[in-house]
Amino acid sequence: MKILFDTNIILDVLLNRKPFVELSANLVSSVENKTIEGYLCATTITTFDYLISKSRNRETAKIEIQKLLTLFQIADVNSTVLTMAINSGFTDFEDAVQYFSGKCSNVDGLVSRNTKDYKKAILPIYTPDDLWSIISTHT
Repeated sequence: MKILFDTNIILDVLLNRKPFVELSANLVSSVENKTIEGYLCATTITTFDYLISKSRNRETAKIEIQKLLTLFQIADVNSTVLTMAINSGFTDFEDAVQYFSGKCSNVDGLVSRNTKDYKKAILPIYTPDDLWSIISTHT
């Protein structure tokens, strides 16, 4: 199962955001142990760099990004993805970019705590609880 992780799921883990960190960490562990194939949108990586550098420091951001690059596949952002996103009717452009980068990478779905932002999605959009239930049932 190929799943694109919304930025907020990874930030839960990296920034230890309660009460979300435990479930989000379980999902990331599912990528580590290869239960699922995890994807991140390319723009998510730049967002992580900015936020982690700001909240901690640049060196920590670099270390965390290197870890993510070893765990996750990166879904491209190119003119096709951006054009699809801008013409999609999604209310949030960032979410549209993430969605279409995943769609163009042939993921099976996305995991996000903000499922309402993906009303126009055709691919399945899982809450962390929903995805964890699916993973737990199949392992």
